[in-house]
Amino acid sequence: MDAAEYVQCVLDAYRATPGACGMVRKPDRAFAMGLFARGVPLDAVENALVLAASRRVVRRPDAPPLGVIRSLAYFGPVIDEVLESSVGPDYYRYLRRRLPHWLAIQRSGGR
Repeated sequence: MDAAEYVQCVLDAYRATPGACGMVRKPDRAFAMGLFARGVPLDAVENALVLAASRRVVRRPDAPPLGVIRSLAYFGPVIDEVLESSVGPDYYRYLRRRLPHWLAIQRSGGR
């Protein structure tokens, strides 16, 4: 995968992440290019996005609401966490399967 394809995949995943504003700005492209330059695997980025989104959705019911994510760089620490983690791919598959359910509960106010 070349740099342009990698950046496009990262930005598409970012746009589709629950809680993100869905808009891509120049700094987001630069951040994605930096991930490519660092050699960060695409699956690590995607795993970090689903991990962060899950954490934002599965919170205490009395926690204050969170704002919209307006930058891909927001996920930088979670990307680093995923890279340093020994968590297997099954956990991220689990999060991907459960996230739509958690979002539905959140939207219904049932938290």
